[in-house]
Amino acid sequence: MNPDIPQIPAILDIAGIAVFALSGALLAARLRQTFVTMGFFALATGVGGGSVRDLLIGAPVFWVRDPWVAAVCLGVALIAWFTPRRWWEGQFLEYADAVGLAAYAVLGTAKALAYGVTPVPAVTMGIITGCVGGIIRDVLAGRPSILMRPELYVTAAALSSALCAVGMMLDAPRGIVWTVAGAAGFILRASAIKFGIHLPAYRRADD
Repeated sequence: MNPDIPQIPAILDIAGIAVFALSGALLAARLRQTFVTMGFFALATGVGGGSVRDLLIGAPVFWVRDPWVAAVCLGVALIAWFTPRRWWEGQFLEYADAVGLAAYAVLGTAKALAYGVTPVPAVTMGIITGCVGGIIRDVLAGRPSILMRPELYVTAAALSSALCAVGMMLDAPRGIVWTVAGAAGFILRASAIKFGIHLPAYRRADD
């Protein structure tokens, strides 16, 4: 167990992956796809970000040797297949996703630093961990990805990642750094959900 990598309790880790996977499964349901497509969307969304991160930093891909992660993603797809989509509508899922986004941004940054990645690329690894699964989902669905929308999503992951990297570089107590970084990203994302905050778009007229 590496003390420089946050240890998320197993049940919360699986729950976070399940929330990401559910967003993929529900999008496939909205597009009226088959169960095979729904399962693929769930798996790609649930593990996409962490897989890309691990490949880039030279770490073993986190879910390949874990007997539960893929099974949970496919189980979530099965639940989504047999339940009405209206059960999952509303903002609860968005707030749960915000928790996962912030937590995995911190985890991704800390893991990259522990593998010897320098701070700025490590921040990028945190953003990738939190966001790339959703980007893969959107690209597969043929809709504008979260990168192309003004909502504060990637920005929240970037905030958590940057605070984590700065705190760890300053050698501040790890638990405090991870907690503050995760809380900051969640608060930013939750505020964006509640109050409709978004980034301004480029509006300069052509000369």
